[in-house]
Amino acid sequence: MSIPPPPSSQQPDGSYPPPSPYAPYPQGPYGPQPQGPYGGPQYQPWTQGYSPYNRPAAVNGLAIAALVLGILCFLPGVGLVLGLVALAQIRKRGERGKGMAIAGCMLSGIGLALWAVALVTGGASEFWKGFTEGARNGASISLKKGECFNTPEGSPEGVTYDVDKVSCDREHEGEVFASFQLKNGGSYPGHSSITDRAGERCYGLQDSYAMDGWALPGDVDVYYLSPTRDSWALGDRQVTCVFRDTDESARLTGSLRNDETVLDADQVAYLKAAHVLNAAMDTAPDAEYVEDDLPGHKAWARRVAAALEQQAGMLRGHDWPADAEKPVTGLAGDLDKARAEWAKAAKAADADGFYAHYDKGFKLIDPDRTVTARKVLGLATTPPSTDDTGLEV
Repeated sequence: MSIPPPPSSQQPDGSYPPPSPYAPYPQGPYGPQPQGPYGGPQYQPWTQGYSPYNRPAAVNGLAIAALVLGILCFLPGVGLVLGLVALAQIRKRGERGKGMAIAGCMLSGIGLALWAVALVTGGASEFWKGFTEGARNGASISLKKGECFNTPEGSPEGVTYDVDKVSCDREHEGEVFASFQLKNGGSYPGHSSITDRAGERCYGLQDSYAMDGWALPGDVDVYYLSPTRDSWALGDRQVTCVFRDTDESARLTGSLRNDETVLDADQVAYLKAAHVLNAAMDTAPDAEYVEDDLPGHKAWARRVAAALEQQAGMLRGHDWPADAEKPVTGLAGDLDKARAEWAKAAKAADADGFYAHYDKGFKLIDPDRTVTARKVLGLATTPPSTDDTGLEV
């Protein structure tokens, strides 16, 4: 999907600039993030189950048949023959499905061996039953958190059945930052249902892997691998959340991970405090103008004021190094002043009163005020571009 352009600066005459979701607040956890018409994220699926924008080569039908026969242990001799024929056709025609054909050959070969053992000993039936059940439950692509990879197709869009794992130090298409299992155990829920659930969950999980949103490159976004209709039928329920470049021809080099495994205790304490305000700012009402939903904006202001109080308390409660004590203490003081303004906005009698206090409170959480503390703590010091709706303190 394309990233929508920044919102229009037009507004009703005589009104203040509208607050979130279009005004950039200073604590988005992700750096640049595509936004919908009311500030919600637009997910950019990189899935196993979608029709690609640029039509890829067809999947070889014999490769699919060989894989199915291999997994089900049905006529393993036929599955082996079909897999070998499929490999020859794939090389000749340039079709996809090599991984399925190879898997079908291997499973069918194992099946033939086990059939032979079963005929001789009569004792292999239980083993094969367990093996085939495990194969059905392991239909998804196997990628772990922190691993980097490329796809044979070389594109983030469309259908992929296998990946090539590579070192994150080398050029790669994607880096896995999380994975989870979908709970639906029934029939395939459909394209829209899976993309909605995958997108919402993946965007929510990226903070735990890339805690410092300022450290993420501006052209990196969230994608995900999710089940196809066919893999769902084989037991696949896994969604794999991935960072990759929004330019499908570009490649990443080096890991984007910055969490407790690579950050020190002071950096983690600072970022955890910052994420409290991030979460509150993300709950802005859908209405663009305060006049359209004054109660919703006042409720939002109360949540922000509470988050500012909690963030300041977390900063004061940590034992900072001597050189970080002064800038962090100063930042906590700004948060106290901002909290007072947001609390007044939450009690405003009308839109004009809300805007007046919102403007003051918003300026007090300007990201530039945090650069000194970030520099001392060894965190990224270049704020995301001001046309993003999420900036992090």
